[in-house]
Amino acid sequence: MIFAYNKEYVSDTLMVITENDKGLDQTVTRVDQVAQIKNEEGTIVGWNFFAISDVMTIDGRGQVALSDAQLDQLNELIAAAGFSERLTSDHAPKIVVGYVQSCEEHPDSDHLSVTQIDVGDEETLQIVCGAANIRKGLKVVVAKPGAMMPDGLLIWPGTLRGIDSYGMVCSAKELQLPNAPMKKGILELPQDAVVGSAFPTGKA
Repeated sequence: MIFAYNKEYVSDTLMVITENDKGLDQTVTRVDQVAQIKNEEGTIVGWNFFAISDVMTIDGRGQVALSDAQLDQLNELIAAAGFSERLTSDHAPKIVVGYVQSCEEHPDSDHLSVTQIDVGDEETLQIVCGAANIRKGLKVVVAKPGAMMPDGLLIWPGTLRGIDSYGMVCSAKELQLPNAPMKKGILELPQDAVVGSAFPTGKA
């Protein structure tokens, strides 16, 4: 679940993204200041909460974190608008330190690699990566499914050349880190970086 807010450049609207919309057509049902968004398969893919600053103060912009108390407030708004669904909390970080356990050549590509990456909490993700410097034994930054990158890109599971991929290995530029090198390649972290720990991006 992704919470996105940018009052200065977008509007005083909290956007909650709950599922990948898969590029399908969407329908919006709005009641008062709450809008429910479904794709054509009938899956709820998000919610919009308009004039949200009348209800709560949200710190930051872009992808933001909400407290359990704020989530309760959103669920109260949903219930008051007559919707039966509720949002559930998920405080796990989505951009984290990972350890490349294995790295094999993609069977149908001369530049892609298929990696198995430990992202902590006994979770290993298969990620297809195109960086030339990806290799076994690296500590890297992983954007897990459900992450929002600093430029607004949403990360969802996908398939690259027939191989399932569950996330993205990030470069310093993609993370918008200060003084990020312009050369291509993923960010290589020191070996004392803690696997599974949240990695800060350069967003404001």
